[in-house]
Amino acid sequence: MTWQAGPRNSITDIAGLRVGNAHDDSLKSGVTALLCDLPNVASVHVMGGAPGTRETDLLSPENTVESVDALVLSGGSAFGLDAAGGVQQVLRDAGRGFAVGPHRVPIVPSAILFDLINGGDKDWGDQPPYRDLGIRAAQAASENFATGSAGAGFGALTGGPNPGLKGGLGTASTMLENGVIVAALVAVNALGSPVCGDSGQFRASDFELNDEFGGYRANSEDPSALHIKFGNREQEAGANTTIGIIATNAKLSKGAAKRLAVAAHDGFAHALWPSHTPLDGDLVFSISTGAVDADGDLPISIELSAAAAATMARAITRGVHDATTMPNDLFPTWADRFHRT
Repeated sequence: MTWQAGPRNSITDIAGLRVGNAHDDSLKSGVTALLCDLPNVASVHVMGGAPGTRETDLLSPENTVESVDALVLSGGSAFGLDAAGGVQQVLRDAGRGFAVGPHRVPIVPSAILFDLINGGDKDWGDQPPYRDLGIRAAQAASENFATGSAGAGFGALTGGPNPGLKGGLGTASTMLENGVIVAALVAVNALGSPVCGDSGQFRASDFELNDEFGGYRANSEDPSALHIKFGNREQEAGANTTIGIIATNAKLSKGAAKRLAVAAHDGFAHALWPSHTPLDGDLVFSISTGAVDADGDLPISIELSAAAAATMARAITRGVHDATTMPNDLFPTWADRFHRT
């Protein structure tokens, strides 16, 4: 089994997917929109204890709507759910959506993370800015997009060596030998830590391809690696979340897409410790473009599951690795904290 990263090492290595980011500097928050050129089969799996979502019930395998037009990851806690309405408006203007009589209703499920207490100015007055940020993110959708302190990861924070580390937006892709591609997009705002204690070495380093997050291998002898350090944030339900998307060009049923989302959560556990806590809203959306026929093939399904976990772990780590320093940051970036590039 030989895997390699795709040419962009990005979720847009899967044809038909585009990503757009938008953020507000003073707000220290933003939105990331994944747009599908054609409707994609989709599902979702939630394992965190404090999720914030929109239109996730329709993604259950037993429910009617099979596909989505876009998926949205947003900061802003519950206020960020407005971002999906902005993306929906852009798609409606383009004639996209589920046909209901003479009308089109774009299907745009979304999930949010909590970044209200991160040093940004949240005094936005009568209108939260997230719908407008959603419009801007959708309009910016492209095969190339920024990672780290960008989009939904713009104001993200994580646990780690005191006081903590900046989180961020990450992506990664894996190309299997049979032409199947598995890719991930994730906004990392976790309660847990992405590094092994005070060493600064990433927990997911064993999955790294092409030195994509610095080539620093984990040190299992580090006695601080098992110390849980949550930083100095108030620990309240809903104050942390890692929200992601796992995508493939393999043709999957809605049920198989759900299984892929379940498998991708293993990547959370590989990259963040602890994960799936009562205070995190950890969630994974899954989508299938259906370009490669693989549904029902058990060996391929097992490899897909393994690739989903590894790819998600890499995307999470890249989100933290790629974060950059901004004014009024509460936590340092990984690079600043450990004097690495």
